[in-house]
Amino acid sequence: MPQTVSPPYEKEITSERIWRHGKGLLGHSRVRGAAINCPEARTLRSFSLAEVAEILSVSGSYLRQLSIDGLGPTPELGTAGRRSYTLRQINELRTYLASARPKEALKFSPRRREGEKRQIISVAYGPARTTTALYLVQGLAFQGFRVLAVDLNPEGSLSKMFGYFSNGSMYGVLRYDDDRASMRHVIQPTHFDGLDLVPGTIELGRFEEESSRRYHSEGLRYPDASMRMVSAIEEVEVDYDVVVIAGAPLCGFLGAGAFEAATGVLVTVRPQLTDIASTAMFLHIFSHSIFQIEKSGRSFSYDFTKFLVTRHDPRDVPKQETVALLRDALGDDLLNASVWESDAIRQAWLQERSLYELSAGAVGRSAYEQAMETLNSVNAEIMDLICKVWGRPPIYVSQASRSTTAGKTKSRSRRLSK
Repeated sequence: MPQTVSPPYEKEITSERIWRHGKGLLGHSRVRGAAINCPEARTLRSFSLAEVAEILSVSGSYLRQLSIDGLGPTPELGTAGRRSYTLRQINELRTYLASARPKEALKFSPRRREGEKRQIISVAYGPARTTTALYLVQGLAFQGFRVLAVDLNPEGSLSKMFGYFSNGSMYGVLRYDDDRASMRHVIQPTHFDGLDLVPGTIELGRFEEESSRRYHSEGLRYPDASMRMVSAIEEVEVDYDVVVIAGAPLCGFLGAGAFEAATGVLVTVRPQLTDIASTAMFLHIFSHSIFQIEKSGRSFSYDFTKFLVTRHDPRDVPKQETVALLRDALGDDLLNASVWESDAIRQAWLQERSLYELSAGAVGRSAYEQAMETLNSVNAEIMDLICKVWGRPPIYVSQASRSTTAGKTKSRSRRLSK
């Protein structure tokens, strides 16, 4: 009788079996063409003339005449001669308009000028914070700011929305050995012109482990972990107007680094009592982290610390009452705008896209327009905070208000413009 030969992996120890599964999954992914060491190929849709007019706060007829006169970038002509622009062309239009209309240069090209401090915003805690960071960095890019998004989530939640899964992380810049990389080495481009990304990967957990060992081996003295984050971002000081840090673990050295590097902090909160209690606990942890940094002899102050209500249903009376409670407790530190509960935002997220990347028809025009109004209102308020820090007059909230009040007229103009 022939002797049965046991499969070679039957006598594996646990670590070997786990390693084999990982190797097998990686191999199958590569065979199927998964982009493991390079980003998923993504492109951003083009934007109609009416959409571009709304983004730039000029009339569609003015843009059409520029195109006819051969001024600015040449749009693509589609069906029935309809004009469309890429985001790169929108930014080229900004440059042209800032030069042609110098009195409105800041409106068209808001990039920071000499002497203006780069803004580093930490989206620090709360529900929908990754979604908030996603729409903030993309919204800033649409308005002509040079933006860097830093994903400190080991699961790479924000990075996946840009097609990145395994392309280095801040660990390469922050690590303590001689293999430390430069900041520019880990920065990756995205399919949004003017928006770059430092992806988040599982290797960020190594930095927490290494920092913890140093912390205890040095007699519980606070290590230089957070200063490494500050120094890394300073390397690219001249390249960006705004840096948005997202996904930092609540407790840990990455979180401390995000807190110390930031010039402003944004905390998201859902209008429910349980979420408010969680936010209160976060603020105690936040305060302790700041205290530890201050105890080490370093002091700093934020340009702003703001709270944002997300997943808000303005028709829900208990939620309205909870928002009133938040307003009473936080005062002006609670943003006036809030992000509404939205099926459109959810549907886009499930597709690993944002509403900026989708057309209204992909999620329903009414839901799309309502969601974009709330998102744009929030971004406008944050951009006006940046303007205030830079000593500029606020312009974005008033622009968003005009956009909102235009309502159905703008929807109709999109269909008619060419």
